[in-house]
Parts: sequence; structure tokens; C-alpha cells
Amino acid sequence: MWDNSKATARHLRKNQTQAENVFWELVRNRRLEGMKFCRQYPIRFEFEEKKRFFVVDFYCYKIKTIFEIDGEVHEKQREYDEMREKFLEKLKNLLLR
Repeated sequence: MWDNSKATARHLRKNQTQAENVFWELVRNRRLEGMKFCRQYPIRFEFEEKKRFFVVDFYCYKIKTIFEIDGEVHEKQREYDEMREKFLEKLKNLLLR
């Protein structure tokens, strides 16, 4: 399952939305206060003894923050997005301990 995460992220990078492209142009190459951003970044984890992953739109290591640029696709997957957001919040709280 985790092997698919790189391919999925690569596909999403090649097919970014217009909003994601605008954000990427603003932050790429450490343009925002020297911070490094990764785009279409896979978050890998195990849940119920299965390997799983989410791909987040952007991630900044320095401030340990995920940036999601909501577009039309998110209108069609609200329930999935809400579940994913709750999971990522729990993960963040575990990492900050």
C-alpha cells in the first residue's frame, strides 16, 4: 500500500489545481521566509494493522504544518475530508507529546 503513496503523490503533483499552482509559486524554493515546503506530501501510517496513507497538498517541516487548498474536489468528498482532518489532528497531538 505504501508503495502507491509515491505514485499517487507524483500523479497529484502533475495534476495540481489552479489554486494549488498559485500557492506553490508563492512558497516554492524557500520563497516564504526561507521555509521549505513539500507539495503533495504522503503521510504514511498503520491503522487496524494495515498500511495506509493520505496525501496532503503541502507540508512545511520547519513549522510542522499541513496546508490543504480546498477546491471543487473537496465539495464531493466532505465526509472523507472530515474523517481525514480528525485523524491528522490526532496524529499531530501524538507527535507533539
